[in-house]
Amino acid sequence: MSETTSDIGDGRAAPAFARREIWGVLAMSLGPVLAAFVLSGLILLLMQVNPFSYYGYVFGRGLFSPTGVQATLTRMGPLLLLAASLIVAFRAGIWNLGGDAQFLVGAVFAAAWTPLMVAHVPVWGALLAGMAVSAGFGALWGLVPAFLRAYQGLNEIITTLMMNFLGLSLASVLVKLVFLDPATTVPQTRTLPVEDRLPTLGGTTISSGLLIGLVAVLAVHFVMTRTAFGLRLRVVGANAGAAVHAGLAVPALTVAVFAISAGFAGLSGGVAILGQYGNVRADWNPAYAMSVVPLVFLARFNGFAAIGFVALFSILSIGSESAARRMGVPNYFTLVTVAILLIVLGLAEYWGARRRQKAGV
Repeated sequence: MSETTSDIGDGRAAPAFARREIWGVLAMSLGPVLAAFVLSGLILLLMQVNPFSYYGYVFGRGLFSPTGVQATLTRMGPLLLLAASLIVAFRAGIWNLGGDAQFLVGAVFAAAWTPLMVAHVPVWGALLAGMAVSAGFGALWGLVPAFLRAYQGLNEIITTLMMNFLGLSLASVLVKLVFLDPATTVPQTRTLPVEDRLPTLGGTTISSGLLIGLVAVLAVHFVMTRTAFGLRLRVVGANAGAAVHAGLAVPALTVAVFAISAGFAGLSGGVAILGQYGNVRADWNPAYAMSVVPLVFLARFNGFAAIGFVALFSILSIGSESAARRMGVPNYFTLVTVAILLIVLGLAEYWGARRRQKAGV
């Protein structure tokens, strides 16, 4: 009897195959990250910057500095909510690329109303209401592309990107004209006092928005992998035609996915304002949503893996601010790394698809 036959017979082939699958997933997830770091390092060399010194400052600030670690964990809260938003949409086969506008719309309304509510209701009530407002307006902003996709068959990539431009402009107009703080010369909303913001954790400066983000990602992961509702969404994402033949209400599920996804994105904006920034200035756009897209793909839409990749991005974004001051590298160089990561990820997916095609899988 051959070794292969023996392995199958005694049950050792299945674990070996599972191990190969795990290593394959790790290679497809971590390989692009390492390649992006190497290519970014080459760009730094062309800029006459020592990449080892740069990455040393980045990770030193984001991982080993107490203030840097706290800033990293605080930033993770809104990013995790955006990851939850994208996981819901992508698992259902929907490309919600309007997260930045949904984030900003939610942030603006939360920043405008919460300082007014604090004066009339308990702080915890104002914060809960502010988060509900941000999630609600984020969800409303996602309904236009939702109905266009569900009932008109329009490509949501185009409509969500168009709604992004409209949302960014609307947020700026609202700040400058409708929600302008009359007490300031800089166009911005009223500022929520520090003592009225989301509570911090354990005597640190870490916003409790981190816990909200963690709960959201883990809840989405559970719903999408362990519930009947999540199964229906995955079926729609895998094959909408088959879902129709199976009797699923595809248009209604499409609208529901958009509302949930956009609601999480809006809540992300609310948590960023209520836990960290306190107000929204005109023309402010951190562009978090587009930065989280490659992280969710690297995580293969897995909630636990998404937490790790969001943590890595937070370390990079916080650490790059320190490295920029010390080494003269532009503060947006992290976005260059993310762009390279997207390109490498696309190439890796193409290579993986070609391998599966050749293998007849």
